[in-house]
Amino acid sequence: MQSTWVPQAVAQLQVLDKVNAQNAMLTVKVGQEAQFASLNILVQACDSRAPDQPQDSAAYLTINDSHNDAPGFRGWMLANDPSLSMLQHPIYDVRIISCRS
Repeated sequence: MQSTWVPQAVAQLQVLDKVNAQNAMLTVKVGQEAQFASLNILVQACDSRAPDQPQDSAAYLTINDSHNDAPGFRGWMLANDPSLSMLQHPIYDVRIISCRS
């Protein structure tokens, strides 16, 4: 039986600064970090559904804010259901768009 998720090498993330409407697309390799304003985003895994399954991507992210009192995030985010697991931050929104090899 084939796994329904296939590990990929690169995550495509969308980051939004909700205060000034600054939007950025980040391409981050698994195991590497990206910076956006005060956020540090580490991509620990990025998986896509197998070709015979409904299309979706999931990334395991660790997000830290350089401001000590700001919330962070650690866990899986799903591209097709971003509200299921998301960064709860007053200024920034981070979403996974896709995973690819």
